[in-house]
Amino acid sequence: MSGHERCSDCGQRKVACPKCQGLGSIGTGGFGAPRCRECEGAGVRCPDVASKGSNCGGQRVLISQPELPGRARLASRSGQPRSSPPNRPPAREPSWGTVLATTVRLWAERRLRPWWQTRWQDVLAALLVAVILAGLAFTMRLSGGSGGRQAVGQPRGGPALGAVAAARRRAAAWVASQASGDAIVACDPAMCAVLQARGVPASRLLVLTSVRADPLGSDLVVATAAVRSRFGDRLAGVYAPVTLASFGSGATRIAVQAVAPDGAAAYRTQLASDVRDRQVAGAQLLHNHRVHVAGAARTALTGGQVDSRLLATLATLAALDPLDIISFGGSGPGASAGVPRRSAEIAAAAPAGRRRLASVASLLAFFRAQRPPYLPASFGIVRITPGRTGLMIEYQVPCPLGLLGTRN
Repeated sequence: MSGHERCSDCGQRKVACPKCQGLGSIGTGGFGAPRCRECEGAGVRCPDVASKGSNCGGQRVLISQPELPGRARLASRSGQPRSSPPNRPPAREPSWGTVLATTVRLWAERRLRPWWQTRWQDVLAALLVAVILAGLAFTMRLSGGSGGRQAVGQPRGGPALGAVAAARRRAAAWVASQASGDAIVACDPAMCAVLQARGVPASRLLVLTSVRADPLGSDLVVATAAVRSRFGDRLAGVYAPVTLASFGSGATRIAVQAVAPDGAAAYRTQLASDVRDRQVAGAQLLHNHRVHVAGAARTALTGGQVDSRLLATLATLAALDPLDIISFGGSGPGASAGVPRRSAEIAAAAPAGRRRLASVASLLAFFRAQRPPYLPASFGIVRITPGRTGLMIEYQVPCPLGLLGTRN
């Protein structure tokens, strides 16, 4: 219905109403409540009647509220359900595969992207190291294959390579613990690297290369398969005639040998003379009434198997306090004949007719007061019996020759 004013009695337009001729009661058509023309208030409760002096009674002069615009009409119908366009097909639900792929992608973007942005350098470095190691392994596999040729003296196959590595580690550990702190060690590059990893300073290592053709100037040489291949018979015949310790067997054998500065022949002569001097000094200890020697230790003394430094210090100590010699040790595994034992376990003995024993502390103070070459490399307190303790002393290699002959 349009927004024209209509008579409230007959419903016809105001200007055409036969009853009121435009002056009767008039209502509104369309939407909204009737309003007063004079005050714009709602016709039924005009607030301006008193102030305007009008006597409309809320119905006299009215205008109709215009129809709401099209957008308002649509808004007024928003409560009604809207039907979907007739030509648009209904939406299809995604498949489980699509849902799963979307879930994984969103999770990866939330979790992995921040990690990748902060750690990408570490990831690239790890990948680079892995590629390098894989390349080295592949190269070693090719070089160790059945069709390749290996260097003279080098073992073939994985187990043999493992045996070589084990022998290197054992030899390096022995040199690091048994060699003197100022001894120079000659070795091939690979063995020198293992020695340095075990704590031997690089300043004490003489690397045998094509430039350095011999071990002269060193005190010890670590004879690996590569060193034996380089020197052949000259290694024992000229440079290092005596083995102090050996590890492994066959092609994997590694020997620690004493270098002869004046040649192999002179070294063997000095060693034989030193053995004779040791036998004499050992016999003197056995006949010393202030020294008590256990059964196994007596054999070492009579055979000249005890280091000259030990014999000299033990004889001096026995002149101060009675002494029990429990055992001798310290000769390296696989050592050559004539290589002496460099350690001993001793304890204080009670003087005749007295019960007082020299304490372990007094024995330790005595050995610490010695000077090189008679100063032991290490000391240790050992338990001899449940109620008795003693002292273990040890000297290092190389063993000096001719000390007892010089003293006499």
